[in-house]
Amino acid sequence: MANLALKKLVKAYGQTEVLHGIDLEVADGEFVVFVGPSGCGKSTTLRMIAGLEEVTSGTIEIGGRVVNNLEPKERDIAMVFQNYAIYPHMSVRKNIAFGLRTSKMSRPDKEARIDEVAAILGMTDLLARKPSQLSGGQRQRVAIGRAMVRDPAVFLFDEPLSNLDAQLRTQMRLEIKKLHQRVGNTIVFVTHDQVEAMTMADRIVIMKDGHIQQVGTPDQVYHRPANTFVAQFIGAPSMNMLDGQLVDGRIRLAAGAPLEMSVARPPSGASVVLGVRPDDLAPTDAAPLIEGRVSVREPLGAETLIYVETASGEIVAKADGRNPPAVGEVVRLGADPANMHLFDRDTGMVLT
Repeated sequence: MANLALKKLVKAYGQTEVLHGIDLEVADGEFVVFVGPSGCGKSTTLRMIAGLEEVTSGTIEIGGRVVNNLEPKERDIAMVFQNYAIYPHMSVRKNIAFGLRTSKMSRPDKEARIDEVAAILGMTDLLARKPSQLSGGQRQRVAIGRAMVRDPAVFLFDEPLSNLDAQLRTQMRLEIKKLHQRVGNTIVFVTHDQVEAMTMADRIVIMKDGHIQQVGTPDQVYHRPANTFVAQFIGAPSMNMLDGQLVDGRIRLAAGAPLEMSVARPPSGASVVLGVRPDDLAPTDAAPLIEGRVSVREPLGAETLIYVETASGEIVAKADGRNPPAVGEVVRLGADPANMHLFDRDTGMVLT
């Protein structure tokens, strides 16, 4: 196992720079997930770590060793791709053994290692089968086993679950998380799926346009987003954003009573955005944050999402699933100020 460090990492194709000085420290044994929209640079970063893309400038260190000029096979990494890339004519055992093709281990040691990995992945009874006799989740486990058998310092996963159906994705998320808890290797995992990021990561790296927007635990990026992009990218439905003005320590929205807020930096009259997650916004009989008319309901069982047309635009809140307000009904919505977020409208950055 080993730590991983990216220092001022830049990638350019000709005159077009797509990564703009990435800095990141991944601790030994940490599970870090890169997430962001398509084209944000997350897969490019992973391929640079793997040695599949050249570094324009900056350094990549694995276990304290600069690996910029090393071939992929010399970096002590193993990569699992979006497609399984397993050989259909080989048995499961031979596919897993392929990861040891350049190893100097003795044949008995190789066989013992294959059996050990198969046991960890729950595939001992499948070693004689061909890939065509396996389910999608089992084929993905074969690909993981081929990477595991080498016992690399760092595992790199490039959207490995995106080709699976919803039920298999849930199952494989759990299996990869359990695997990490058992073997403890450093893992860097790339996905576009925020649910995968939130459920699997020790820390999440959120990217946009080749820049890191925030690095933090799932709790931190959800409850303490650094800017409006993170606030709206993490969480489904997205955080409600309400434009307002900060006047003498009070937030004035387009509709609703002025809201008391203690803010350190912005001057009176500053244009701000008040963020409230749908989970934290609900119908209330107390003094409301805002009110409006219900336009759509989405029943979820115990809860119902309600879409409410207000003077500040459409917002989403949650109501009791047993007795939700009717479509067309006027509702007053409130939230605990401790669960609200305030951002600078011009920069998008959170205000303390």
